[in-house]
Amino acid sequence: MKPGSGLDRRGLVAAVLRHRGDAAVIAGLGSPAWDCHAAGDSPLNFYFWGAMGGASMLGLGVALTRPRRRVLVITGDAELLMGIGSLATIAAQAPANLSILVLDNEAFGETGRQAGLTGKSTDIAAMARGAGIRTAFTVVRDGAQGSAVATASNVLAPALFELPGPVVCVAKVDLTTEPSSFPPREGPLLRDRFRAALSSGGPTDRSRLRG
Repeated sequence: MKPGSGLDRRGLVAAVLRHRGDAAVIAGLGSPAWDCHAAGDSPLNFYFWGAMGGASMLGLGVALTRPRRRVLVITGDAELLMGIGSLATIAAQAPANLSILVLDNEAFGETGRQAGLTGKSTDIAAMARGAGIRTAFTVVRDGAQGSAVATASNVLAPALFELPGPVVCVAKVDLTTEPSSFPPREGPLLRDRFRAALSSGGPTDRSRLRG
């Protein structure tokens, strides 16, 4: 992917999260966490500061224990590849309320921006389908940057929040540097407020997702 040919990452995350409703969001370490925080902090956001490769499995655990709440994992290509076996477990468990958005900049952004694997021969959506996840696809930039984000979010939001899961959507995004937007770092604080938010009130009935 040529520089400047991908989607605007932070703009795309903000556009997608405008449709989240009462969904729980698991943000993988690095840029996905900063982007989710920049879009608006919420007790229903759980941000990873470490444990690379664990975001999708935490998402699976939350989805299985809260089957009536939509759960969205937003993570990067390298983070998901670190725990790529999670896709097989997710396919086997088949949670109807779990979606994963992979922000694929084809680079190891947090360790020096070295060229990643998805810019060569690795196709995460194809790997997800091979693991048994039927709804898995890749979205690329189509048109000018501003309209491209709107177009992509109009495709991604219904898939991520409405289609029966598990769903894996890969978005090809530019490798950019955004203003810092750091969420809280304290693990106990993030854990406790996320747990309380999951337990308080209750989401609307999402029985349509069980089909």
